[in-house]
This record gives sequence, structure tokens and C-alpha cells, in this order.
Amino acid sequence: MMPKTLIFVGLIIVAIGLVWLLAERLGLGQLPGDIIIKREWGTIYIPITTSIIVSVVLSACFWILSKFSQ
Repeated sequence: MMPKTLIFVGLIIVAIGLVWLLAERLGLGQLPGDIIIKREWGTIYIPITTSIIVSVVLSACFWILSKFSQ
């Protein structure tokens, strides 16, 4: 049971990484509404708009999955 779980978790992590790369190429993370504060000591990044878009997309996906599972 444990090896199957580890393989599944690994595949999920790889999928998240691939989606992350695709999202960066599409400009996700640099949208209007995302706050970037650059100072001499570092950079603070607050992805407000990106978080809202990701939340809406995930909510829609889970809603669709729940409709198909009934």
C-alpha cells in the first residue's frame, strides 16, 4: 500500500510542477493586481489576482468532478 501511495504523491508533485511551468509561460503570476514590492534588501510578491484565478479554476474543476461522480 505504501509504495503505491508514494508513487501517486510523486506523480501529483510532477503534475503540479508541469502546470506551474505552463502557467508561467502563459503569464500567470504577473497579472495586473499581483503586488510586487522590490527593495534593496529583497522582493516581496503577493499574487492576489493569480490566487483568485487559480481558486476559481480549481473550484470549477471540483464542481465538475462532483457532478460526474454522482
